[in-house]
Amino acid sequence: MNGASDIGHGLSPNGEPGCGVCAAENPHFAAGERWLLAGALTVDTAASVLKSSRDAALPKSGIVDLSGLDAVDSAAVAVLLAWRRRAAVEGVELSFIGAPANLGALAELYGVEEFVRRPAPIAA
Repeated sequence: MNGASDIGHGLSPNGEPGCGVCAAENPHFAAGERWLLAGALTVDTAASVLKSSRDAALPKSGIVDLSGLDAVDSAAVAVLLAWRRRAAVEGVELSFIGAPANLGALAELYGVEEFVRRPAPIAA
C-alpha cells in the first residue's frame, strides 16, 4: 500500500484536516473536514478539480481553504461558483478562506465577489 492510501480520507499526509488519498489522486484538491486547494486552479486544472470534488462529500466544516493556490484564472471563479451551486442544492453553508488577491480581483471583475467572500445561502 502506498503512503497516501494509508492516510485515509479526512487527514492530509501531515495530519492536518484534508484528504491524503484525494490529494494523491489530484494534487490540486484535497477533500475532508475542510477542502484544501493547492497549486494552480486554472483552465488546465479546473476540470480535474471539479471531477475530484464530485466524488467527495462537501466539507463538514463548510470551509474551502484557497490559501495554497499560487495560480488562478477565470476558470477558478467558475469552479467556486459551481461549488456554491452544489452547496445551495445540498443545503450546506460553504465559505472560502485564504483566497489570493488576484482571485478576489477576478471575482470582482465578473461581479461575483459576494459569492466568493460570504457564506452560501442554504436552500429552503
